[in-house]
Amino acid sequence: MSMDDMETFDFVIVGGGNAGCVLAARLSAGGRHSVLLLEAGGPDNGFWIPIPAGFSKLLVDDVYNWRFATEPEDNVKGRTIAIPRGKGLGGSTLINGMIYVRGQPQDYDTWAQMGCTGWSYDDVLPYFRRLEAFGGEGDETRGRDGPLPITTVAERPVLAEAFIAAAQQAGFRQNRDYNGRDQEGFGYYQVNQRNGRRVSAADAYLHPARGRPNLAVRTHAHVLRIDFEGRRAVGVTYRSGGRDVSVRARGEVILAAGAIQTPQLLELSGVGDPAVLAGLGVPVRHALAGVGANYIDHFCTRMNWRVKQKVTLNEATRGYRLLLAVAQYFLTRKGILTLGTGLAHGFVKTRPDLAGPDVQYFFMHASYANAAERKLDREPGMTIGVTQLRPESRGSIHARSANPFEPPVIRPNFLSTQVDRDCIVEGMRIARRIIEQPAMDPFRAYEMSPGADCRSYDDWLDFARSNGQTIYHACGTCRMGTDERAVVDPQLRVRGLEGLRVVDASIMPTIVSANTQAAVFMIAEKGADLILADAARR
Repeated sequence: MSMDDMETFDFVIVGGGNAGCVLAARLSAGGRHSVLLLEAGGPDNGFWIPIPAGFSKLLVDDVYNWRFATEPEDNVKGRTIAIPRGKGLGGSTLINGMIYVRGQPQDYDTWAQMGCTGWSYDDVLPYFRRLEAFGGEGDETRGRDGPLPITTVAERPVLAEAFIAAAQQAGFRQNRDYNGRDQEGFGYYQVNQRNGRRVSAADAYLHPARGRPNLAVRTHAHVLRIDFEGRRAVGVTYRSGGRDVSVRARGEVILAAGAIQTPQLLELSGVGDPAVLAGLGVPVRHALAGVGANYIDHFCTRMNWRVKQKVTLNEATRGYRLLLAVAQYFLTRKGILTLGTGLAHGFVKTRPDLAGPDVQYFFMHASYANAAERKLDREPGMTIGVTQLRPESRGSIHARSANPFEPPVIRPNFLSTQVDRDCIVEGMRIARRIIEQPAMDPFRAYEMSPGADCRSYDDWLDFARSNGQTIYHACGTCRMGTDERAVVDPQLRVRGLEGLRVVDASIMPTIVSANTQAAVFMIAEKGADLILADAARR
């Protein structure tokens, strides 16, 4: 079949995840442009997906999770670390903890200062406001009428109340809306839920648009390569049902496959570092050394305490109590099944001279016997996740071979700088100080991990290296910028090529001080405007 005989669309979007769903909805609105959305996974119809607590099942589910993993690295004692990525319409918003955090204004001002014109906080704020339907306390920076419902966690367990009180006793303040202009402080997380149910990117954006005649959505369509004519991307080839299918893009091919698979697809299409491509046996179509470099992620340690009283999820999710919780949820959409990965938050500075917080806390009135398998302890426990917000360490993600079905090589290089090591150690020390406050006395039995014997800097660092995990915020592997190692320009166009754009977490030049899903929603909203503006000029 010749290219002229192929099925043709104005826009072909690769990846039906967070960004892809937004793009499909925005680019097809108004009926002017034909849009094809290709997703390697399936539809988002799993039983556990709408139930917030179902994340614990989905994080180990091969149907909805690519279940990537890092290579063993010395920085983490030779361990491999799980890198969950959502598979299916909605992407990682199907399986994540639903925590909604924009980040700090200076995150985006830093992007602008790095040459990314149009990406300052004032530039991106209208897109955050456009996407949000926030129903809680907040100032004029919050959106109220957008497609994505944002609500503050409704549960107020006694242990979380004590944790917030203890933080205040330790000298920190309460903050009821960390998504306003000031992130610092403690309180309850905001999540993308409506009436106790998860709202994914597919729920908020894609499903309301599915009836449009100019939007085609194809699942189980694994894109093998980008097709080019000279330096112009003209379509893609994907595999579905054992058959290879090529489609043509009249306007643009838009990569929204995420920070792990977008650089892999570029490399398999001959776009990347010539040395990497040579190792894969892939001919160089366009040399772009930054593809797959600049991988950034949030490294997190989890500190656990045994709790004196039976007031935790550990015992509330067993036996008759679990049956009661299930009944409560299906009758009222309330209770512990509405909880995701974070209940109470904390954003703190480890040094007073910092402009904003550099550590984030995730408090849960639960503790895991096996965190990788999401199995809770049998005895009461509580956990604080401690993560550094702005790591300096940089890693890489590259295709492992020319086989598009083989997972890429992921090397995070965690804790490779002194700043990162100092920050995570001090963040854990502060967490311990909070739990030692009087408000926790009725509940705190003893520290399980790292334990009372952990005192010196080297003890803390060894604990981090031995036990830390990512919290699934991969970004930066197709960095936006204006220098020679930037992959996309501030318009998100792949540098040196035509008709090819990247719109997902991979374009972040630096990681935001936040769970990344909110920033990805914003990037896709802004990216859609950039694409439509170029289409109008054409």
